[in-house]
Amino acid sequence: MPKRDYYHISLKLILKNEKDEVLVLGSDPKGSLLGKYDLPGGRIDESEFSTPYEQIIRREVSEEVGNIELSLNQKPVAIGRHLIPKKLTSENKDIHIMYIFFEAKMISGNIQISSEHNGYKWVKLGENDPADYFTSGILEGINMYLSNSNK
Repeated sequence: MPKRDYYHISLKLILKNEKDEVLVLGSDPKGSLLGKYDLPGGRIDESEFSTPYEQIIRREVSEEVGNIELSLNQKPVAIGRHLIPKKLTSENKDIHIMYIFFEAKMISGNIQISSEHNGYKWVKLGENDPADYFTSGILEGINMYLSNSNK
């Protein structure tokens, strides 16, 4: 019988501004995203098993980009898989992550990036090759999002 895999779950947000641009966050060039961009969001904490996804996303967004007001679509828009190699983990084992992507419009506030990321910018997804910005599960999710939304 095949051995079942175990995943960490990470909720990611495709956050758009009034120009329909998406907020991308500069990732650690030595991290598992290989110097590409990340999206706001993060893993579900053990204590959040019964917490609504919207609350988890809002917590992560607040931690990573500050207190902004947003209008969140509560239905997932894409999924992706990501591997953090064991050489980058404190557990000294590969970590498999399942990304679940949600979409939101930023209504107001100022972006204030946490120390987890190295800057940010707004990009128009349909105007550039997503592989120029993203890798791994983020790229997989963005490609799924773009193919589903015909953008």
